[in-house]
Amino acid sequence: MAASALYVGHVMHHRLRPRVHRLRYRLFSLLLDLDEIDDLAGRLRLFSRGRFNLMAFYDRDHGDGSTRPLRAQIDALMAEAGLPHGGAIRLLTMPRLFGFAFNPLSMWFCHDRAGALSAIIYEVNNTFGERHSYLLPASAAAGEDVQQDVTKRFHVSPFLPMAMTYAFRVKPPADRLAVAITASDAQGPVLFAVHKADRTELTDAALLRAAVTHPLLTIKVVIGIGWEALRLWLKRVPVHHHPGTAPPEPVTFSPSLSKGTIS
Repeated sequence: MAASALYVGHVMHHRLRPRVHRLRYRLFSLLLDLDEIDDLAGRLRLFSRGRFNLMAFYDRDHGDGSTRPLRAQIDALMAEAGLPHGGAIRLLTMPRLFGFAFNPLSMWFCHDRAGALSAIIYEVNNTFGERHSYLLPASAAAGEDVQQDVTKRFHVSPFLPMAMTYAFRVKPPADRLAVAITASDAQGPVLFAVHKADRTELTDAALLRAAVTHPLLTIKVVIGIGWEALRLWLKRVPVHHHPGTAPPEPVTFSPSLSKGTIS
């Protein structure tokens, strides 16, 4: 059975301070094994790689945006981090839908040659056209949730300050997946975000059903960001302006990593 799959579920955000604010919306995403994408594009009529379709995957939408192969990019980052690599690399992301996509968060699940999950890379895009990633080691026994944390380095929402930490709790994709993120400042948690979804095999029928039940999903994500920003502004939640530049390094490594110690 192919590792690649369609995941259909929902996302919930719950803000605690300085004003209570909650949102919930349905979405779908694709889990794409890098070694299976070309086979998927050849098998499915409604999915393509690098060309327009109902749903499509463009390599330049991820990583450093260059023409360098994505596997080479991810393996190089894993080597720089000193983490075991060379196994399956699977990307959880929203595809382009009718040619358009915006992914606030995509996740790379990186495995070693023995098949164990070695790291998760959180690839974040903001509405300023910038991208930054957090590469965090994933040490958990089979079947257990992965727990990670990192200091915020990248401006995303104008309603969240830079002086924050993220805590992640992840149930890696299987029959179900679950991702919980807690954003905290010096006083404690400010925002909880939870994404849960169920696995469906990738078929043309499943893709068409997802497109019909989630019409114009990728456009709605951008509209939804603006709508929720307006609601927060009306609630007089303080605005934190863009610091002016993105981090000079495109990837933040966990401070617990010893770079280059494992080949």
